[in-house]
Amino acid sequence: MKEVNPGETSRAYAFEMWMKAPMPMVTLFKTLDVSNLVRLSRKKGLKFNMLICWCIGRAASRMKEFYLLPVGDKLIQYESVAVNTIVANREGEVSSCDVPFSDDLKAFNEDYLRLTRQVAETCQNHDLPESMVIGTSALARYDLDGAVGMYSGIFNNPFMIWGKYRKHFFKTTLYVSFQFHHTQMDGAHAAGFLDLLQKEIAGAK
Repeated sequence: MKEVNPGETSRAYAFEMWMKAPMPMVTLFKTLDVSNLVRLSRKKGLKFNMLICWCIGRAASRMKEFYLLPVGDKLIQYESVAVNTIVANREGEVSSCDVPFSDDLKAFNEDYLRLTRQVAETCQNHDLPESMVIGTSALARYDLDGAVGMYSGIFNNPFMIWGKYRKHFFKTTLYVSFQFHHTQMDGAHAAGFLDLLQKEIAGAK
């Protein structure tokens, strides 16, 4: 990771316009068809949450906007992305776990299982400050129509929230929200990311 001159990037105008905005976050909602992930989860014995985190990482890693992030009053460029997941720990509370993205599903799954187990047992967060981290929160027990993440003014990372997936006659759907800092990307980039995420979900194998 390194600091870059915003004026020398494609986000120069956005940096000038949105860095000092009192509420620079934007949230989009989308209904995803996750039928393929549900089938893959059952067929291969893989966790559904792991699979969707992997698809999020695949989609994000293919877009240059995800490698730039406003941090404090600076624009930072990263060389890698990671996906964060919230873990229920042995004390009955929650801890945060950053999982490095790998295009290899087997490798990502191994890291996901190892790190989430470690975090659950130690109750210590696992952070990857050298990577651009996409936050996630899976409220899988609850049937939600949408959720908007809070803006702390400290973390500007993109963030996704979803609840329980819904079974229909011919497909299974999942409502997701995607929150992002307007300096990092525009609405068209975010919408494109969600479309790419849908393609990654449909093509996962």
